[in-house]
Amino acid sequence: MFLANWTSVKVFFFLGFSHYPKVQVIIFAVCLLMYLITLLGNIFLISITILDSHLHTPMYLFLSNLSFLDIWYSSSALTPMLANFVSGRNTISFSGCATQMYLSLAMGSTECVLLPMMAYDRYVAICNPLRYPIIMNRRTCVQIAAGSWMTGCLTALVETMSVLPLSLCGNTIINHFTCEILAVLKLVCVDTSLVQLIMLVISVLLLPMPMLLICISYAFILASILRISSVDGRSKAFSTCTAHLMVVVLFYGTALSMYLKPSAVDSQEIDKFMALVYAGLTPMLNPIIYSLRNKEVKVALKKLLIRNPFNTAFISILK
Repeated sequence: MFLANWTSVKVFFFLGFSHYPKVQVIIFAVCLLMYLITLLGNIFLISITILDSHLHTPMYLFLSNLSFLDIWYSSSALTPMLANFVSGRNTISFSGCATQMYLSLAMGSTECVLLPMMAYDRYVAICNPLRYPIIMNRRTCVQIAAGSWMTGCLTALVETMSVLPLSLCGNTIINHFTCEILAVLKLVCVDTSLVQLIMLVISVLLLPMPMLLICISYAFILASILRISSVDGRSKAFSTCTAHLMVVVLFYGTALSMYLKPSAVDSQEIDKFMALVYAGLTPMLNPIIYSLRNKEVKVALKKLLIRNPFNTAFISILK
């Protein structure tokens, strides 16, 4: 069997969704729509957070970081797939594949760390409001955000560098629409037990443990909500928490089913659709669920629009 190093491979070929020729156009249209909404929603959130000083708070600092990484996360996975569909080439260079693998892992890992930090921020704000300005001061928030990025980027670097030295079987056809690390490992001929051990340790640290912290934080938050005397206020709080948890379950659930499933289970076709959920759907939902439903964002948007007299009709819609 012919063995090849990564550096000797010039081009990789994606199978993508070629097994579903009748729905490829529909998948392309859905992915394009998700990507455009992701870009518009997250760019809007970042812009309005910068422009309105009332949104210079810990919560919106974390949300801006989440929006920024969601743009990169979605772009690294969906943009090449959309471009390949239009061009009909379905190829990627060695350097492009390595870069795509690293960026996807880095953005995904960073989000895994950032989401429990955001849940902790909400826990302190709701359950310990008097000490919130002291606990979540600006320096602490910057350190948390920077630590999330460093953790995500370093773990992604470890995973990517553990795969690149491995020898390939000469087959350069990736059964995926992106250079997803699990799909790339299918091309490797040598023993991958060390790489799988590294991925297992990182996956356990970044998936079930953060999800457990989020669940604990929201359990305390829900306990506080139950003490709210106003039925309307309690209903709105429950609605917000439910929406947040729905996005968390979508993101962590799909990632858990991919990275912590038994090695004997071969579900590459299912993995492609799972990847669309955490690389396309959740980045699209995050700005809608976390921010665009918030009263503070609507007020900030009204302030920006009121400066333009032609936006009166749009302002009335926001009321």
